[in-house]
Amino acid sequence: MSSKNRTGNSVFIISLILTVTFIIWGVFFTDNLARVTNTIYNGSIDYLGWVYLGATLFFVIFSIYLLFSKYGDIRLGKKTDKPSFKTASWLAMLFGAGMGIGIVYWSVAEPVTHYTTPPYGEGYSQEAANTAMKYTFFHWGLDPWAIYTVIGLALAFFQYNKKLPAAISSAFHPILGDRIYGPIGKTIDVLSVFATVFGIATSLGLGAMQVTAGMHDIFGVPNELFVQLIVIAVATVLFIISINTGLEKGIQYLSNTAMILSFTIMLLILIVGPTTTIMKVLFNTTGLYISDFVHMSLRLKPYGEGEWIASWTLFYWAWWIAWAPFVGMFIARVSKGRTVREFVIGVLIVPTLGTCFWMSIFGGSALDIVQNTGNNELATFITENVSLSIFTFFDYLPLSSLLSILGFAVVSIYYITVADTATFVLGMLSEGGTLNPSNKIKMTWGVIQSAVAAVLLLAGGLNVLQTASIAAALPFAVIMLVMCYSLLKGLKSEVELQRGHKRSTQHSGKTN
Repeated sequence: MSSKNRTGNSVFIISLILTVTFIIWGVFFTDNLARVTNTIYNGSIDYLGWVYLGATLFFVIFSIYLLFSKYGDIRLGKKTDKPSFKTASWLAMLFGAGMGIGIVYWSVAEPVTHYTTPPYGEGYSQEAANTAMKYTFFHWGLDPWAIYTVIGLALAFFQYNKKLPAAISSAFHPILGDRIYGPIGKTIDVLSVFATVFGIATSLGLGAMQVTAGMHDIFGVPNELFVQLIVIAVATVLFIISINTGLEKGIQYLSNTAMILSFTIMLLILIVGPTTTIMKVLFNTTGLYISDFVHMSLRLKPYGEGEWIASWTLFYWAWWIAWAPFVGMFIARVSKGRTVREFVIGVLIVPTLGTCFWMSIFGGSALDIVQNTGNNELATFITENVSLSIFTFFDYLPLSSLLSILGFAVVSIYYITVADTATFVLGMLSEGGTLNPSNKIKMTWGVIQSAVAAVLLLAGGLNVLQTASIAAALPFAVIMLVMCYSLLKGLKSEVELQRGHKRSTQHSGKTN
């Protein structure tokens, strides 16, 4: 027990030192940090982009294989364990952690940006509108959720079935054995804490920008850096209050509220927006997405400029992988008692369907306003002001004030939920894999996260931060591929164990 505790403390201390060093580097040597991270990022995208594409497609295939495999009936935990959360709350929490702010931030901006500058063909055309929606489905559909499925399932299985600590290193037990408690395991855990801090800080920075944009749109508050910093400070206080109410109350209530409000907005837009177009977009884009999935998954431009693919698809795949330790750890924490099949349906299939529906409503309506009613100024405004995109889009719809207020509420709640779940996960990771980290550690990470977001906004370094966390995703992509092999080994031994147990039970029954 004490050796594991020491591991937890050393992971916490090393991660803390690395994070503070990075903050100092970002504040005092911003240009140097930008130069170094850009070099690493460009190198990984230019020369190793195929690794991201290949790995991510593999995760989708592997997740679907698990869904239909003989391992589908294995329960995460004991055979008698019941799920800790109701299915609706479970789905709401994993959706909030996995997408949250991102889906609100990009749901209008991405389709419209692809429409104006498509990956191929002419912009501002009917073809561009179809391509824009197809790629939006692709970037937010099966692939990100497959990344979360793989890591979440591996973590949940080794925590609940093999009784190992809630740490990323635990997923490598079939390969490393007890060396997961040594330097190799610690290195994996420090890497995952580091990736999580910076992935989350970027999200908090983006969130602060969008919350401020919403306040500017609704209340006329100035949309400037100082207000963004105040937003971060207020949010920090709010999620520290939420932290102290624990997982069962705080995060669950926040996630459920965000989900109810999200459904309300979707329903309102479906009623007051271009309903027929939305339904056509949903069906048409689903068809395009399924038929072109393999081509999009492997699309690189070996004989031409691949800038679009690098700045969108490869950026996203690296981004989701950088987020994977945090989201996977959180999903594992709330998934005890589910079977492997239930887990894959809940983490891969249901969120993909929900995301595609959301994108059809928001993206489809925005493109309808631009393409079908000729409001090109909306497209121009959105591409120039991404933070304001969703609020600008609401202005073109009936009930715009109500939609803006609801949208602002959803963004704010998702913002606090992401910060809340992140501090919970960082606490677990840095306290040796405990399922209920102490409030002191969670609050420490909460303040540090907000400080990183604020410092990088001040230094104008949000792009630097994104680049840094994405550059760190490449080694993690390789770690996750090894994790798949490790999980398969673990599941195989579990099936053999259950079979052996069944035989011994039958045998003792006969002898009796």
